[in-house]
Amino acid sequence: MVAKIIANLLVMGSGVLGRAVVQAYRKALDNANKTGVAKETIQNISRMRKVMTEEEARQILGISEQSSWDEILQKYDSLFENNAKNGSFYLQSKVHRAKECLEAAYQSKGEGTTTS
Repeated sequence: MVAKIIANLLVMGSGVLGRAVVQAYRKALDNANKTGVAKETIQNISRMRKVMTEEEARQILGISEQSSWDEILQKYDSLFENNAKNGSFYLQSKVHRAKECLEAAYQSKGEGTTTS
């Protein structure tokens, strides 16, 4: 009998707690919309997703606009391997993103690329 009462109390308590959490979340969303925090958060997220420009990618890889795709791959391989051995993961990821950016640019221009 006692176990049944405890079980009923737990079920009822969890239901009450669940409803309270949902209400608090809705109120927080309303407050965020009223104060502009939600809009500011969305703007900050979109700033963080900034796409690398071709110019920035070329600077990272140390190449010019006239560089061929083979030159880009050689530079990429060299920088990527150097950063894998004695560099940082951050620099290695920037090198990789630069290659991806230029690869997309070359493909959109209709120039042939072979991914390595």
